[in-house]
Amino acid sequence: MPTITARLEDLQSLIGRELSLAELEARLPLAKAELKREEAGELTIELNDTNRPDLWCAEGVARQIRAHAEGGLAPYTCYVVPGDEVASPTEAVIRVSPALQGVRPYIAGFLIQGITITDDGLKQFIQTQEKLSENFGNRRAAVSVGLYNAAKITWPVRYIDVDPQSATFVPLGFDEPLTLREILERHPKGIDYRYVLEGQPRYPLLVDANDQVLSFPPIINSRALGEVKVGDDYLLVEVTGTEMHQVLLAANILAANAVDRGGTVLPVRCEYPYDTPFGRAVVTPYDFRDSVRVAITDVARVLGQDVEMPELGRCLAAYGLGVMVQDGAIEVMLPPFRRDYMHPVDAIEDYLISAGYNSFAPVMPSDYTVGELSAIEQLAGQVRKLVVGLGFVEIMTNILTAREDCTTRVGLPDAPLVAISNVMSELYSVLRNSLVPSLLRMEGISSRATYPHRVFELGEVQVYDETADLKSRTEVRLGAIIAHASASFSEAHSYLDALFYYLDREYELAPVAHGTFIPGRAGEIRVGGRPAGFIGEVHPAVLEQWGIQVPCALFELTLDTLL
Repeated sequence: MPTITARLEDLQSLIGRELSLAELEARLPLAKAELKREEAGELTIELNDTNRPDLWCAEGVARQIRAHAEGGLAPYTCYVVPGDEVASPTEAVIRVSPALQGVRPYIAGFLIQGITITDDGLKQFIQTQEKLSENFGNRRAAVSVGLYNAAKITWPVRYIDVDPQSATFVPLGFDEPLTLREILERHPKGIDYRYVLEGQPRYPLLVDANDQVLSFPPIINSRALGEVKVGDDYLLVEVTGTEMHQVLLAANILAANAVDRGGTVLPVRCEYPYDTPFGRAVVTPYDFRDSVRVAITDVARVLGQDVEMPELGRCLAAYGLGVMVQDGAIEVMLPPFRRDYMHPVDAIEDYLISAGYNSFAPVMPSDYTVGELSAIEQLAGQVRKLVVGLGFVEIMTNILTAREDCTTRVGLPDAPLVAISNVMSELYSVLRNSLVPSLLRMEGISSRATYPHRVFELGEVQVYDETADLKSRTEVRLGAIIAHASASFSEAHSYLDALFYYLDREYELAPVAHGTFIPGRAGEIRVGGRPAGFIGEVHPAVLEQWGIQVPCALFELTLDTLL
């Protein structure tokens, strides 16, 4: 879980009232947080929610506590409503190069004025930058954040693609100019994050109208414009990435933090030569205007007791949400720095937190039952122990995933999927139909771990099936991947063979054409004459999609076929 540090005095200032350490600790559950330790006024706070990146900072924790204490949040007026860009004119423009569409296509930004950056403010920004880039941004692959002294920038700013061997600038921490390729080879940040750009013929660069370099996203800022110090009072924040929803949300979180510290946020217009999910001209910070409708009857059904509409609205407002009562239901409006709702139940959870779990009377269970593990769970437990015994390490990933991860990125562009109807983020738009994307994603971000890699996942997938109820069925599968310089079909086959030997089951392999694998190096696993899975060496084109630099072999087995 994300862990942050903050000074008690800084939190008190952001909350707007002096709380003792005990009083603060009692209120931390409002932010799904708990105090881990305190030393000389420095607090270490653990956040128990990975879906609320707006809470991964002192400003976010304080904001949630302040909202509850004051019965709601004052409106944040810095966000630009879609279609209202004309009412929010801005001279600050970022123009995007066409070639970046296939490299790092999206950018957002805004200006901060009206405050002088303090030591606490700078430390918290750097911490939030790190949390958003590392945790939310998947080690800068999906999102990275930059901060600049805007007083030195001449507009418009251009987000361009350049030759990594010829473009040069002096990066932070160095005194001499380096090419972008040299930065990846010599600079500590370049070494840490070069995997994000490996395989790209041209790299992104952010420059102003005078061709001064702001940064080399997502690697490092320039020393000239990207070195921010205590005392600076005019700042530019930019966010780049590969998933536009995440890029805009990260910018929105940082904008709210700036406002909470007393700053005035000014919008930046980002102009694209290609279509994006939000159009070709996007003014940021961006107001998503997300909302969900919650029927009062659904609240009673989920909680097991009736809740009065005024009480429901009061508690939701005190949790920082907008509320509007309509015909026996409440329209709950998320602030622009939150995009974590996927269902009305999420709003009911926020009501529970705001009202306090202890405000509900405990009820003893009225029924007594004796349960046992299902046959498939017993088999899964046995398989898990065997695969661990074969030297594999287990991972657990989300069932919800991105459509492209299950289709184009695994060489299966036409794979049928079970989709989410009320998508809040493209990253969680479908239910996975295979464990392979999760294994490849893990391998793509593990290049710094010592080889060989032997990793497995055991979990549910959702298969589209016209003949099944609701046109889908749930299967429990085992997926295992091997990655190292000489990983091969034969090695994967040996592990599959050992697994079936210890399970005392029979299987056979049949040739198969499969888009994920190299032709002629793939097979279909058959049990009792029925398809039960597949095995093969991963195609180089698929490896490239995930930034994997070594050969990989994998197999996936449907455990239901073994019952």
